[in-house]
Amino acid sequence: MNKFLKLFLFLFMFTSTSVVLISCEGEDGINGIDGQDGADGQDYTPAEFPPLTASITPNLLKVSPEFSSIVVTPLLSSEDQIIGTPDFVYGSMADGAGLLAEKDGTFTLINNIEADYAIARIKLNKDLKPIHGEHIINAFSTAFTAQCSGTLITPAEHGFGPLYLSGGEWGGSSKAVFATNPYKSADNADSAITLPKLGQWSTENAVPIGKDAYPNKTVVFIGDDESNNSVPSGQLGMYVGSRGNFDDGKLYGLKVSSLGIDFEMDMVEGTEYDAEFVQLNETQIDLLDAEAKSKGVMGFSRLEDIDWRRGSAANQREIYFCVTGRISSGLIGKGSALGRVYKVVLNETDPTGPAKITCVLDGDKVGGKADGFHSPDNILVTENYAYIQEDPNGYASTNSAISGYAKVYQYNLTTGALKTVLECDQDRAATLGYGTTSNMWEITGMIDVTDVVNNGNNTFLLITQNHGWVPADGSSFTDPKANSADNATKEGSMLYVITGLDR
Repeated sequence: MNKFLKLFLFLFMFTSTSVVLISCEGEDGINGIDGQDGADGQDYTPAEFPPLTASITPNLLKVSPEFSSIVVTPLLSSEDQIIGTPDFVYGSMADGAGLLAEKDGTFTLINNIEADYAIARIKLNKDLKPIHGEHIINAFSTAFTAQCSGTLITPAEHGFGPLYLSGGEWGGSSKAVFATNPYKSADNADSAITLPKLGQWSTENAVPIGKDAYPNKTVVFIGDDESNNSVPSGQLGMYVGSRGNFDDGKLYGLKVSSLGIDFEMDMVEGTEYDAEFVQLNETQIDLLDAEAKSKGVMGFSRLEDIDWRRGSAANQREIYFCVTGRISSGLIGKGSALGRVYKVVLNETDPTGPAKITCVLDGDKVGGKADGFHSPDNILVTENYAYIQEDPNGYASTNSAISGYAKVYQYNLTTGALKTVLECDQDRAATLGYGTTSNMWEITGMIDVTDVVNNGNNTFLLITQNHGWVPADGSSFTDPKANSADNATKEGSMLYVITGLDR
């Protein structure tokens, strides 16, 4: 079939009422776009890429001695100019991301720019150095709704795609799951697609699990970062449909069915509890929340990022999620204050069947292994480890065990050992003029790209939201093609590559 006809059919089907994914790979191009950059349709080849320079921003992360063998390298920051597209700005609060390998040896990074309510596409060369940047979703198309964590769907992991899912969390009115073709034209950045059947939440992320977990099904978990001060209201949603279809399925919520478990704080670290998934019929955010509560869906204090364990089919039915916590007098004894990490083990044959849930790390347990947690937010799960990333909520004064700045932890899924991998080096950053020590940074967007890069090294990407770092001239790190400067938060972001970390 002609490659342009294939692309037309993909776009037609994707924007129709029934959201069904089909392949759009061209015969001799890159997934149907024939080596075009998407901004102006100009073709390019690897030989034409301009010479590269490293990020002008220094490494502002410090590695724990136990992980001294890993290498951390800044790739891109908000103050950098990409030579190929000097007007592109890596904007405020970069967050969720996904990486695709291209046939010409380059890579395509899809990256949420949270506080600019946008999604960027950044071309990387074979060494993962940025060579081109543009925005494929802008603030207008998202109704000025923050795009927080994101998940890249690929044939290798999910059996269909590529497609990028992101969560509309705060700011605007589109509190839904967004679905973006990674190769859409940047000329069409003012239009976006949402998936109504997945419901409206304060959506942190929407995460399809691995294709081997349930043959011929697509199972997507949705994190609800609801911040109610009286009743923990962040729910774990689940959509189940046929493979690659986001229109023929049903929506569910996680209910803890063990007797005596009315709130998340009734669950004790290390104890396994019975759970089930109850069907939900509403999709509008307020009606959905009310229905979930009426049916006993468990509420957590700000349910943030979600991931699934890599490896066997059984592994892929292990789901992990972070609860970042919230301190409020109305939540005492009900919701986590300093943060937790949970594991859900799904039914072997039916994702809607009986399940198990365990709090594996409890930041509120004095003297526990997670004592010192300060608002775990994002999570990456490999075959053997969970990498937990913090977004400190300003609660350090409530617990003497909390020290320093935002950290990445390594949690061993087999032994339960918890170790600190690295930490934001904000003391050094402040001396160099990169923000202050009073605005706590967030670590986020960590993804394992080892199998994508395939260079023989364990390779990860990681992002920091450098709160308090603003341009010296008082302007903002905002690309006008993504967002208006009037809506900018005037903060910087950094993208890193990490090699040598265990998977």
